Amino acid sequence: MSTVLAIETSCDETAVAVVKNRQVCSSIINSQIPVHRQYGGVVPEVASRQHLESINQGIAEALKQAQLDWTAIDGIAATCAPGLVGALLVGITAAKTLALLHQKPFLGVHHLEGHIYANCLSEPSLEPPFLSLLVSGGHTSLIYVKDCGVYETLGETRDDAAGEAFDKVARLLKLGYPGGPIIDQLAQEGTQTFDLPEGKVSLPQGGYHRYDSSFSGLKTAVLRLVQQLERDSQPLPIKDVAASFQNTVARALTKRAIACALDYGLNTIAVGGGVAANSGLRSHLFSAASQHNLKVLFPPLKFCTDNAAMIGCAAADHLNRGHTSPLTLGVHSRLSVTEVMQLYQHQGSGVRDQMNKKI
Repeated sequence: MSTVLAIETSCDETAVAVVKNRQVCSSIINSQIPVHRQYGGVVPEVASRQHLESINQGIAEALKQAQLDWTAIDGIAATCAPGLVGALLVGITAAKTLALLHQKPFLGVHHLEGHIYANCLSEPSLEPPFLSLLVSGGHTSLIYVKDCGVYETLGETRDDAAGEAFDKVARLLKLGYPGGPIIDQLAQEGTQTFDLPEGKVSLPQGGYHRYDSSFSGLKTAVLRLVQQLERDSQPLPIKDVAASFQNTVARALTKRAIACALDYGLNTIAVGGGVAANSGLRSHLFSAASQHNLKVLFPPLKFCTDNAAMIGCAAADHLNRGHTSPLTLGVHSRLSVTEVMQLYQHQGSGVRDQMNKKI
């Protein structure tokens, strides 16, 4: 069993957590949403500066909340890909420094692998194989989880990610940032009045891709709907537009996840990412899965958005298998989740010898 202190700074949350295998000992999340809201989105340079100002306090608070000292920590982990390069550098530099200072193994973790492991925090018995539906502001993917670090991408978005579509539609409706929670709240008060296009990906040989998604056309359809209503001098039924949009996204994601799970004989669908908190997606997926005797898992709401506990959970699993990362590991703005194992090496020597070798 490994106890890991993990750092997550891939975007606009400065998060630090202590995780013992799949048990969360502490989880500190310092959100930057109030800072970036005035800009309508995340400003990379501002995000990096905010991480620098928050990281030391977050580390101290995580250890205090866990009631542990450094002697109880078996490894130090940080998100190294994908994400904003400047933001990632803050977290990985802090982790490497702590690893050197306290003579602990260092692990660089893929952000999407963290989201895959988020469900393990509430379902410790979850083991591969299963299907992971990752839906966030930057990613919409269907991933076949075969083993720790062994993943196959079966479907993905061809344009906008689901969370990105929520933010863009919220901007069209002048609802503010971030768009997902606002649209979800309004959708629960509206009706699915408008028929919006689901968005399908055509295949060269004809027909449509069963697992890939497309949301740019849906976003455009909402724009045209709003423009049409304004031309006709009709009041904008924001709640009904939100409900129609959210239902369309949830229906599209559900249809593809169910088809993928059935085609590959996987009886569990584990959902991760910020959009996993969406009530429409949860309702659609639970309802459809029950008709096919499929099990659906959603992380607790606090672990849907970016957090360090999920990073620590993934790192602990790797550390238990003897995987560590070299201190020469850099950060990557883009890196496929199928390339996770290139971040690790097998721990074949003592920690002190390994670190001396890298310095």
